[in-house]
Amino acid sequence: MSRYLALIIIMLPLALQAQITAPGSSAVRYTTYPATPGHDPVFIFCVSSDGETGTLEAASPGGTPPFTFTWTGYNEAGGGYTIPVKTETGTTSTASGLGEGGYRVQISDGGGYSTELFAWVHLDRPVAQAALLHYTCDYVALDGTAAPDQFDYYDPSTGAPRRLPNGVRHLWSSSPASAIPYPDLEIDPITYSPPLDDVRYTLEVTDSFGCATSASFDYESIHVKAEFTAEPLEGEAPLEISFTDNSVRATKYLWKFGDDSVSTLPDPGPHKYYIPGEYTISLTIESELTCRDSATMKIMVLPSTLKIPNVFTPNDDGINDFFVPEKQSLRFLNLQIFSKAGHRVYYYQGDGDDLQSWEGWDGKINYSERRAAPGAYYFVLRAEGYDDVDYKGREYRGTVYLYR
Repeated sequence: MSRYLALIIIMLPLALQAQITAPGSSAVRYTTYPATPGHDPVFIFCVSSDGETGTLEAASPGGTPPFTFTWTGYNEAGGGYTIPVKTETGTTSTASGLGEGGYRVQISDGGGYSTELFAWVHLDRPVAQAALLHYTCDYVALDGTAAPDQFDYYDPSTGAPRRLPNGVRHLWSSSPASAIPYPDLEIDPITYSPPLDDVRYTLEVTDSFGCATSASFDYESIHVKAEFTAEPLEGEAPLEISFTDNSVRATKYLWKFGDDSVSTLPDPGPHKYYIPGEYTISLTIESELTCRDSATMKIMVLPSTLKIPNVFTPNDDGINDFFVPEKQSLRFLNLQIFSKAGHRVYYYQGDGDDLQSWEGWDGKINYSERRAAPGAYYFVLRAEGYDDVDYKGREYRGTVYLYR
């Protein structure tokens, strides 16, 4: 039994404080001037436009219903609760359509009971302003304003105003999303990664009471981006590279291919590289407003190589059917193959594109339909790479074995 009695004693002060409420309010704070039975509540209503109002509801903490409720508003000019609001009879009373300010409700019954309750209404709307401060080809500067909606209540004993503490935080965003440095720290951020698309910038401001407001503006992008792809990025000489332009807002082009050749066309067409090495391709673009950007990419033309197998099996099974050197980036090749008796059974000489399509010796004698007999054959090979490396001499003479 004592446990329940203690609970009732603890809850009584909370019940007394709750005799005036504010349906639809978002938060409540309390005045710092002394009042009975404690501090008066300040009810915060988050509003989004002018003309919105608040609502207070009163219930008598004592007496016997029905009650008479007389509502008055605080007169900031002359002091005191002298502005009539409404009077009604009932068990509870609701005052709606209330503007910002202080309110008193006097409650009485027919048996001599009388009391007063006080509350303040704050129609809260934080300040948010968003605008374009400046822009160039290289950056966009935003101009923001974030401030709390300050509210002053008045000490009824002295008429002195007291400010309700409030603060704000902000957050910049854009749609579609684009880079905004420190969007919740800098109120006037500058981005050096400006948007390539038209965007809507929005500044949202939220205060200590949880009320929020936002401001937006549209920004029409002028910015450019140089971008391209190259295919392939690596291969043997002669290596033909195809380029695809993916630039944004480009009206002028300058392609540099890394080999002293250039193009000013949007589509430069394929470009062929003959000398092995690494090349840096650059693209510089310019828009109608003379905004410029550039992009680079590296490609690799592989050095020449030559390796000679010592066996092949021309039996038409699709595996190792040709005697062909493992080669790369060769400009010229000459191959002669001889039988043990010294008769030449195969001869090839080629360069450039012809050499790239060459499949090798298929095991037939001098391009006829006669098949060479299984056994050992002697070859003599000479070649030259696009990097001017010569392949000749003893190490490029030897024996290859033909098996069927």
